[in-house]
Amino acid sequence: MKRSNRWQANRKLAFSSFLKRHMFKENLFSIFIIVLLFSFGGKRVDAQRSSIRLVDGWEYVKGDLGGVYEALRTGEPARLPEWQRITMPHCFNGYDAVDPDVAYYEGPGWYRAFISPGTLENGRRYLLRFEGAGQKTKVYIGDQLVGTHVGGYDEFYVDITNGIRDYRSNEIPPGSKDDSIPLIVRCDNTRDLEMIPSDLSDFNVYGGLYRYVDLISLPAVSFEQIHIDTQIDADYKHATIKVTPKLYNPSGIKGVASITYSLLDPEGKEVQLKTMDGPISDTLKAQYTFGVKHPKLWSVDQPQLYILRTTLQTSHGTDELDQHFGIRNFKFIPHGPFLLNGQRLFLRGTHRHEDHARVGAAMPEKLILEEMKMIKDMGANFIRLAHYQQSRIVLDACDSLGILVWEEIPWCRGGLGNEAYKGQAQRMLANMINQHYNHPSIIIWGLGNENDWPGDFPVFDKTKIRSFMEELNDLAHAHDPTRKTAIRRCDFCRDIVDVYSPSLWAGWYRGKFTEYTKVSKAWNEKVNVFLHAEWGASSHAGRHSEDPDKGLEAILTGKGTDERSGDFLLTGGNARVSKDGDWSETYACNLFDWCLKEQEEMHDWHVGAAFWTFKDFSTPLRPGNPIPYVNQKGVVERDLTPKESYYVFQSYWSDKPMVHIYGHTWPVRWGDADEPKMVKVYSNCDRAELFLNGKSMGVRKRDSQNFPAAGLHWSVKFEEGENHLKVVAQKGKAVLTDSITQTYQVKKWGKPSDLKIAETYRSEDTIMVEVKVYDQDNVFCPDAKNRVRFEIAGDGKLLDDLGTSTGSRVIELCNGRALIGLKITGGKAIVSASSKGLRTGYVEVRRHLIDTVH
Repeated sequence: MKRSNRWQANRKLAFSSFLKRHMFKENLFSIFIIVLLFSFGGKRVDAQRSSIRLVDGWEYVKGDLGGVYEALRTGEPARLPEWQRITMPHCFNGYDAVDPDVAYYEGPGWYRAFISPGTLENGRRYLLRFEGAGQKTKVYIGDQLVGTHVGGYDEFYVDITNGIRDYRSNEIPPGSKDDSIPLIVRCDNTRDLEMIPSDLSDFNVYGGLYRYVDLISLPAVSFEQIHIDTQIDADYKHATIKVTPKLYNPSGIKGVASITYSLLDPEGKEVQLKTMDGPISDTLKAQYTFGVKHPKLWSVDQPQLYILRTTLQTSHGTDELDQHFGIRNFKFIPHGPFLLNGQRLFLRGTHRHEDHARVGAAMPEKLILEEMKMIKDMGANFIRLAHYQQSRIVLDACDSLGILVWEEIPWCRGGLGNEAYKGQAQRMLANMINQHYNHPSIIIWGLGNENDWPGDFPVFDKTKIRSFMEELNDLAHAHDPTRKTAIRRCDFCRDIVDVYSPSLWAGWYRGKFTEYTKVSKAWNEKVNVFLHAEWGASSHAGRHSEDPDKGLEAILTGKGTDERSGDFLLTGGNARVSKDGDWSETYACNLFDWCLKEQEEMHDWHVGAAFWTFKDFSTPLRPGNPIPYVNQKGVVERDLTPKESYYVFQSYWSDKPMVHIYGHTWPVRWGDADEPKMVKVYSNCDRAELFLNGKSMGVRKRDSQNFPAAGLHWSVKFEEGENHLKVVAQKGKAVLTDSITQTYQVKKWGKPSDLKIAETYRSEDTIMVEVKVYDQDNVFCPDAKNRVRFEIAGDGKLLDDLGTSTGSRVIELCNGRALIGLKITGGKAIVSASSKGLRTGYVEVRRHLIDTVH
């Protein structure tokens, strides 16, 4: 790839003096971690504060350089690395996190771009806001180091004002019309035992600038942070709002500051206005209290947001921020339910990892918002952000959609490290709370996850872990006494925090899902506040079963339902569904269906639960999964394609009328002629009527306690060959329909023998091919689960390393079939599908036609 024209054009102007030097200055400026809690892009701000999201004009090189000056050189291409043009955000591991053949990259990477800050007159400051970068970051203006940060998930700010001044003084010729300045960033996700999270964690520790970078321009004195606290009286007729601003004044400017507060209600009407004056000081805390009569409360159904418009005026300029916040209160009743604004609310939750097909952790804003809306449309009112603090975009979405939040720091597995390790955890906890303080959606600060999981250090000392957990708990309450603390799965620390979630995996890692209520009740009595985070099952998207419980007879009940050492592995140990089950969507839907049915009866005494997890995600710990290196417990795939289980949750949680016949991705069912087969319909409608090949199979009324599918199930007899299913459901005046077509196979099959591959369809830029497995008599094997490998030769490219059921070159078959996409880059290509012990299949794919190669 050719180097950036911009870098070539600026070579003589910008870098000639760098190439003449023998020594380089590296002045390390203080890093001011500024908590500017609102996203400035697109918000109403005074002209003297501006924010530019640095999306375009970036270049990236994988690997290390000899030094920062090599990012500034443009000659001698044979001796310098090739830079790749990219847009932000960007992750080192967009594809290799799920590459079945190589380990994902862990190491350094460099970024470079030009920025064009304005004037430095009147003490104006310029800062870079990094919404998150993995995992160790160094920031340079030219060759000058201006900031560093350790930790991949908390925001950090770097004041580059002095770096800009020095660069302009030393490197830009007087009178030059081009004053663009090189910004260089080095990220590094090299394995480091003395950092959190541990590499034993069940997720990738990504590298890169995988969240947005903003260039912020500020007057000489500006806001560093604004904290807003709210209280409501007992009858919810009056609220008190306390505002605590903190000023950013690195030059120590003296004088007087005037702060004006304008409070806008959720409709945008100004309801309060107040101005305060005082001396400029870095420690100025000009607190002000508002009283609001008949406040409009924030809730999951009506997430009403007030705006605090705060204006700062000094002789050096004006700064203004709009800060959204909500008025609400909540309470966890010991051994009882959860209350929001005095009303009982059962927490219906899920989890989110920052991970997506093609981009890894570098999800652009549009994609994040699409995911969050899907979570809300599913009917969720609660989410645990696992296992690290996440983008401000996610929190803003939770505020506006009405989703309560448990957010946590990445102290995850491995044990407890040295003082630097502990310092990072303490710093990230303080940053998380200060940066996300004003979000009404947040109710819990998480202190850790699975801290009973040893491995990184020679000694695993429970006493020291307890002591440090107590320190974090005290730190969290000191920074924010209004919210609760929590951990998941560390029983020897369960009494330290306010809310505890043990390991309960009934029906997956141990036991059966019919034990769910019994073990939940036991834990509800054992701890003060029991919130069940992490439950569920893995499912291979597109795999379905006529007998999902087959082979599970050896699984014991009454012996615990927790996950223990090695239970996540696919070999050895006790009998368990995670090892011995079929990983079908059928089983997962049954497990979810049963537990949701049970939860309907728990509202009086149970806080709620959050299933694991909303979306499939990458993990280095699971190479043997049906999709290698993918944790497949999501109810949507890694590209947000819904699985069948998404509709199970929607049928219990969503208020919007919906109906869905189970089996949209199950093209072939099998059995004997005239054998009764179950058809399930997931719906929140009151009643539904099923039709098979145009004939009514009867009307069923929905009853949440009638398992499965809340009573919306029918026993039918399919005809051999093609069958058409249609359901008509009714809820009030709403009438909804859904339909699918399934082939019913009566002919028996033997041992899989041959793979046959063919094109299934093509779009403007993508061709899909499908492999199917047959026995030696050419009978399709609809229950085959063989692992296959797709390969391509010629003028084409597989669309693989996506970690999805249609984007993985190594994958287990789903009911005897698997698909993959490809692009033809020339005239033709040969695509093959192979599997150990089976005859390889080939197909020739042309730009305009396709022929099978015999």
